[in-house]
Amino acid sequence: MPGTTHVQARRMIPAWTALALACFSFAFFVWRIAIPPNYSFDELQYINASRALLAHAANPNPEAPPLGKLFIAAGIKLLGDNPWGWRVPSAFFGALALAGAVALAFYYAPPESSGNSGNSDQALEQQVHQLSRQVADLERADLEHDQSFSPIAVDNARESVAYIYGIYHLSSRTHGFRARVSGTGFVVAPGLLATNRHVAEPWYGDREVELAVRQGGTPVLEKLVAYFPGSPLPVNLETAAVATHGDLAVLRIEATPFTRKLRPLALSQTPPHVGESVSVLAYPMGVTGMVAKSPAVVYERLSSHPDNAETAGELAALSLIRPSATFGHIGDVTGDKLIYDAPTARGGSGGPVLNLRGEVVGINSAYIDGFSGGTLGITATELRPLMETAKHAPLETAAKAPDANSKVPGVKNVSTIH
Repeated sequence: MPGTTHVQARRMIPAWTALALACFSFAFFVWRIAIPPNYSFDELQYINASRALLAHAANPNPEAPPLGKLFIAAGIKLLGDNPWGWRVPSAFFGALALAGAVALAFYYAPPESSGNSGNSDQALEQQVHQLSRQVADLERADLEHDQSFSPIAVDNARESVAYIYGIYHLSSRTHGFRARVSGTGFVVAPGLLATNRHVAEPWYGDREVELAVRQGGTPVLEKLVAYFPGSPLPVNLETAAVATHGDLAVLRIEATPFTRKLRPLALSQTPPHVGESVSVLAYPMGVTGMVAKSPAVVYERLSSHPDNAETAGELAALSLIRPSATFGHIGDVTGDKLIYDAPTARGGSGGPVLNLRGEVVGINSAYIDGFSGGTLGITATELRPLMETAKHAPLETAAKAPDANSKVPGVKNVSTIH
């Protein structure tokens, strides 16, 4: 309005708001005003007194305030002797009182300091800063939402992650032993399985075995098989390529109708970054871990069984060969090493480390005791040249494996999990 001051204009806004609120309240009040159709509570006294006023008769309850009786009498006169005539006046004046209360509350509220233009600029700047913080909070919330894994991506990758079981022995002039080994591997190309070298060659990095080898001992891998989710039978594995420097290996998978359908996991084309969310799929604690998470009936039957091929076979027959997924974030990237806080345990070696898109950014390899953020892996870029070597490597004749429970002369049987 021309000539209206800034403060007056601001006060007119709540007045219109209060009027709109009054209209809405009145409409809400009269929506079901005819329910109940009969008297409610003390309406009996007031309505009878209003009828007496209209008939110029004696007031039947003079102790009650007369104003309400006059309103009801006016309603009966205008709208008839029915629920509308009894209640519309109360609804009208109630809505009007509500509008007045809102207007008065605004009018008597402490006025804002008018200040000068400098104060106005300062207030505007504060509003801009506040909005900027809100936008930053929203962006952070969106980032946190994006940093969550898709259950479908993780579940689809499970089918390509195998439990590896093997047996090897060492014979030497001084002593010998025979050991069961287990770990994790994943399909990285058609017919090829990626894992750690210390899973493919269990004596790799074992100081005791290395000492025995220097003294003339020879480690022999008797058996190395892979159990895949959904398959009741294991498949044989052969070494295709091992890293000269580093704990990586690529194994050749026995060709079967089942293994030909396995989907290779894609390697990430971008390097991993600190703070990036990751997931590790693996078989921590090997057969023991899978028995522990099996249904109660299966657990009661297998919990006392040894960690060997027979127990793994029973789990496979029941479709209970399934990797576990753990989640975390990358804490550091140093050369070919990843450090992350996704938990793991013995048996998780060789499992894929996945990013949010389900791509492999690393190969799980070790963990630091006593440090929850000290899980170690090898970056996926180190795997690419090894895959090329494995694709062109000649086929080897797999050694015939003796029975898992058979004895090798001169050695003792032990068990280890990588």
